[in-house]
Amino acid sequence: MKVGIIMGSISDMPVMQDAIDILKDFGIETEVDIVSAHRTPDKLYEYSKDAHTRGISVIIAGAGGAAHLPGMVASMSPLPVIGVPVKSSNSIDGWDSVLSILQMPGGVPVATVALNGAKNAGILAAQILGSHDKLVQAKIIAYKLGLKEAVNKAAAELKNKE
Repeated sequence: MKVGIIMGSISDMPVMQDAIDILKDFGIETEVDIVSAHRTPDKLYEYSKDAHTRGISVIIAGAGGAAHLPGMVASMSPLPVIGVPVKSSNSIDGWDSVLSILQMPGGVPVATVALNGAKNAGILAAQILGSHDKLVQAKIIAYKLGLKEAVNKAAAELKNKE
């Protein structure tokens, strides 16, 4: 069980690192690569068609600008694809990326997270895997409990300052 994490350019790596890190925290193996929809279309085709044969269960695809990568992968792969819109140097404040990934035609779904939301993409990938793997699911449950505890602790500290 592995999550493929791809991005259109090395400049997307600072954003996509959040997905790698959270999946590592959950003990989930990743395969990370650069696959450009526009500059390496043959690699995109091979990656998309073959990912499931390499043990990948979910693909996270991050891209900026026109952001065709997640949708193109989803059009050719039988795996769930999670798109991460990346605010890049050639981006229109990130909106072009968000809309390019979000507005997919019927029959080609891409789950889309917030702009630069690679951490949530990693969590969503883990939740998908956790629906079939009780160990991963237990880690997700513990993670969410930790979020709850952090909020309760902050609330208690706030009240103690009054």
